[in-house]
Amino acid sequence: MSDRGTNNLSASTERPAQTFSGYAMLALLLLAIGVQIASIVGLIGQEGAGPPLAIAGVVLAPIALLFILCGFYMLQPNQAAAITLFGSYKGTDRTHGLRWVWPWEMRAKISVRANNFISDRIKVNDQRGNPIEIAAQIVWRVVDTAQALFDVDDYKAFVTVQVEAAIRTVGARYPYDDFEHHDVTLRSHHDEVGGELRQELNARLAVAGITVDECGFTHLAYAQEIAGAMLRRQQAQAVVAARQTLVHGAVGMVEMALEQLSAKNVVELDDERRAAMVSNLMVVLCGERDTQPVVNTGSLYQ
Repeated sequence: MSDRGTNNLSASTERPAQTFSGYAMLALLLLAIGVQIASIVGLIGQEGAGPPLAIAGVVLAPIALLFILCGFYMLQPNQAAAITLFGSYKGTDRTHGLRWVWPWEMRAKISVRANNFISDRIKVNDQRGNPIEIAAQIVWRVVDTAQALFDVDDYKAFVTVQVEAAIRTVGARYPYDDFEHHDVTLRSHHDEVGGELRQELNARLAVAGITVDECGFTHLAYAQEIAGAMLRRQQAQAVVAARQTLVHGAVGMVEMALEQLSAKNVVELDDERRAAMVSNLMVVLCGERDTQPVVNTGSLYQ
């Protein structure tokens, strides 16, 4: 989705709503109850029709009570209420506690707390076409209540779909692993790939007024159909790397042994005998089995 298309869809913008403290209206409610009680007592104590003020109090006090009661609502911390009037958005109230609005205005409550979401395992082809399985964990929250309520049909379902789409997009940009260690990979560059996934999610979820605070992979592996072959490849490369290290060390040890033998005049070797000693030392140092010592009871060349 292009940035232009995203901006066109984001038609709603959150703005503060004009609401009132519920505690002040609660005081008016208690006053209306007192007026009604006083009016009833005044009518009972009078003979005939009674004073007009008492009659008016008995009639109007219940209407005032009903009017005030219909406007109360409660907001908890990190909770908001979008106020609408006959389908028109009038603003959002984020003040927690007892609140009050005109009874003909509707209230739609929405949580602005952080939400944790763990996706299912998704099969994706990486940059090299290898099938892999990815699952991610994200922490998201609503930052624009108007967009979340009015620009998408169901913002929670929207998050689920966009998370899967973002994982497929980012997973296809990089290889799962690079055995030469030259490229950025999904397995070895978690922070870099996780940061790109967060940017991708924020771009996709901006239309719904949602931001992603944190994200990362919870599962990353080759798909089952190639997992065995890739494991054998990794084992072979590990063996080759170990052999290279072993040979490099053995060559250094042989070189040092020949240099010390020559420097201390322990024995004089011609080129043929030197080559034979090098061969024997390499076999001893690089062999996987323990060597069996041979005691030579004859001359050096027998």
